[in-house]
Amino acid sequence: MDREINFPSDKERMSELNAGDMVYISGTIYTARDAAHKRMSEALADGNKLPIELSGNAIYYMGPSPAREGRPIGSAGPTTASRMDKYTPALLDLGLTAMIGKGRRSKEVVEAMVKNGAVYFAAIGGAGALLSKAITGSEVIAYDDLGTEAIRRLTVHRFPAIVVIDSRGNNLYDTAGEMFKIDVESK
Repeated sequence: MDREINFPSDKERMSELNAGDMVYISGTIYTARDAAHKRMSEALADGNKLPIELSGNAIYYMGPSPAREGRPIGSAGPTTASRMDKYTPALLDLGLTAMIGKGRRSKEVVEAMVKNGAVYFAAIGGAGALLSKAITGSEVIAYDDLGTEAIRRLTVHRFPAIVVIDSRGNNLYDTAGEMFKIDVESK
């Protein structure tokens, strides 16, 4: 089912989504990759405030290429999400509502998603130039010294993604294999 989602959003809206749903995301989302996640983890360990409000927000695991003239951002494809897994449960406990990336998530992340009513969206890897067309604004808001790994606030309009893991823990990576399994031995 195709759905329109606006961020910031809440757990109630996330609970309406099912693994396999195609979504078009609009509103404000944030980017953060490995180095930014490490810094946020260190800030939390030191008792410091994070540079972004997590409650109701989505983080896109992405580091863009430089913007072409007249564009807010360059190619904006997803990064492998599992690299952020060791940091993610703590961020979900602080109210992070959604994550966008590619690839599988750890058991601990899925459990934290269910506990906190969050979802994981997959963006299509290799389609960064196409995905960038759904990004209408980009501003570095924290950790500028990290370059492409700085935290950015993105304004998106109908950014395409798929619900891979829903707030109940249903995982498209597990179920899609069975749905499309071909029995080659019976042929």
